[in-house]
Amino acid sequence: MPITKIPIIDVGPALAGAPGALEATAAELRRVCEEIGFLSIVNHGVPRTLLERAFAAAAAFHAQPLDAKLAVKLDDRMQGYLPYKSSTTRANGLVAVRKPNENEAFFVVPDYEGGNRWPEGLPEFAAAAGETYAACAALAQRLLPLYARALDLPADYFASRCDTPHATLRLTHYPPVEYGQDEYGIAPHTDSSFFTLLAQNAQPGLQVRTPSGDWIDVPVIPDSFVVNTGDILNHWSNGRFISTPHRAFNVGTGPRYAIPFFFHPNKTTLIEALPTCTSADNPPRFEAQTVGDYMAWFRGSNYDHFRQGKEEKRGAAA
Repeated sequence: MPITKIPIIDVGPALAGAPGALEATAAELRRVCEEIGFLSIVNHGVPRTLLERAFAAAAAFHAQPLDAKLAVKLDDRMQGYLPYKSSTTRANGLVAVRKPNENEAFFVVPDYEGGNRWPEGLPEFAAAAGETYAACAALAQRLLPLYARALDLPADYFASRCDTPHATLRLTHYPPVEYGQDEYGIAPHTDSSFFTLLAQNAQPGLQVRTPSGDWIDVPVIPDSFVVNTGDILNHWSNGRFISTPHRAFNVGTGPRYAIPFFFHPNKTTLIEALPTCTSADNPPRFEAQTVGDYMAWFRGSNYDHFRQGKEEKRGAAA
């Protein structure tokens, strides 16, 4: 039967350690990740008030003059401000005509990757963004045992492989625009992540492509996170867990904000087919590589300042 809606999982009992909840919730998660790769989770423990502060901070940052935002322009660590139309979805075959994405964003990284440069004149921004990053990072760690059991692994399997995760919080602004042909807020793509946590606000705009090829809307469920499998977990699970294409628009008349948290394992973690996902009849389908190597390729493919830097280096060496 075709999938027509995104499943909802209550993770509260498992996160609270209720008897039997880890295994029951992991079984439910396994089914969803094998069939669609997208779900909404409720009772996750991240306070609504914190997420409200984060959305307010995103709005305040993007309302600034361009010069103020460019003072913290995106650097080679992928930290700071990504100007409007500075990313293009290239690292897949989902779009025939590649045009810049109609969004701008501010990226937050962990302290152990050099920390963050914060905009001046917005005293609440650093606190709201930093605390939201920390809350999402903590939630991601609490979800790892569920993913491990869903893949028939020991509950702590991912712990040492994700204890200094290469994770990013993105505060994205989709302005109201008239989309032309092959234009999107963000074009159809799959995420690079292990999984992505997307805090829900009141404005819809996210769509998911089901295995049958239909695009369906992701409903806005108050106090939930949308969670989706990314390419790293897809490769790690040897294709068992689906990394699902999705796209986003601003379907309203005012600004739309989105706050995804992209959770990646440690940079040095080697992504190779898990032992529970291979057999003599199902050998590894993807080349083994570290998270750091994969992310270097992904960023160089999709973000203009990385591509320009590579082209300049090639030109200097010629």
